Amino acid sequence: MAPKGQQLDLTSAADSKKASQESAQRFLGVHFACCDVYARVYINHDQTAYVGHCPRCAKRVQMRVGAEGTAARFFTVY
Repeated sequence: MAPKGQQLDLTSAADSKKASQESAQRFLGVHFACCDVYARVYINHDQTAYVGHCPRCAKRVQMRVGAEGTAARFFTVY
């Protein structure tokens, strides 16, 4: 360990906060009415849609990302 005062720290709180936000995956909250369960649906690799499945019956859901979209973050799928 270097003596006090001879150590260089090149990170800052702002840098680490930004890195953690970028690494967090975007998701929507979905209530699957078919099985009455809640799950997160994550954005796909191309960031063109949120894609997921009901955790019980595997019903597939896909919600496209677009300029005409909504700011809502929670949905019910029937």
